[in-house]
Amino acid sequence: MLLNNAATDPVFTAEALKLPSAGYVAENMSEVDAQAIYSVTNDLYKNLAKCHEPAFKEVLEKFTLIEPYSPDPVSAGSRALANTALGYLMANEDEEIEALCLKKLTTADNMTNAGAAFAVLVHSESDLKYQALEFFYDKWKNEALVLDKWFAVQASSPQADALRTVKQLLNHPEFSLTNPNRARSVIGVFCHGNHHNFHAADGSGYEFAADQIIQLDPANAQLAARIARCFDRWRKFDQQHQDHAQRQLQRILDVPKLSKDTHEVISRALS
Repeated sequence: MLLNNAATDPVFTAEALKLPSAGYVAENMSEVDAQAIYSVTNDLYKNLAKCHEPAFKEVLEKFTLIEPYSPDPVSAGSRALANTALGYLMANEDEEIEALCLKKLTTADNMTNAGAAFAVLVHSESDLKYQALEFFYDKWKNEALVLDKWFAVQASSPQADALRTVKQLLNHPEFSLTNPNRARSVIGVFCHGNHHNFHAADGSGYEFAADQIIQLDPANAQLAARIARCFDRWRKFDQQHQDHAQRQLQRILDVPKLSKDTHEVISRALS
């Protein structure tokens, strides 16, 4: 089994344990069903976590380094595999693992471990996610690039309330639509990196994207145009999704004085 030979090549093992991204799966479907992709992928991930829980625990214990941070390849491979195992174990909703994950975040001496623990906690249903959010923000609120990660992890959450969270983030004191990195970390990540929530059956994700593109376009046309590429493959979805997407695309196109960059992307999508 892959986990039994993890010591041979931990980097390869960590990569091999990753499931295909939703975008990759969607590219290989004649008609995309974002909710089905998420449901099947999530079920598979949870089944693997449950069936191989002892092996993942062994890997986590064996490859969690106690030495100070080192960027060497061997140490990097150990960190990657330990974080992958932690992600799988978190899927089992075990309170001890959740507490271990929070401890890993709060005691980490490197961003690789801190970021991995932070992401799996925030993407989980554990109540400890709120402590993780508070800790991460308080520790790195003065580091702009790290704070972008704080925003991005929330925007990419697979939980059903992700869009509500994203809308709340737009009102956060540290968010500004005129800050390109911050806009990408919230709006861009949700529209391009939160596949099943962006492609919600009720069209709410599409409406949100259109609202933000329209607002962003006068200030940063290039970024608005890049975000608008989230509509590129709208015709691969079922009729209901297509109707929602077409309505929002037309809304954007009808905006007076729409920038050349955004107009080109939207016109090409509708053609």
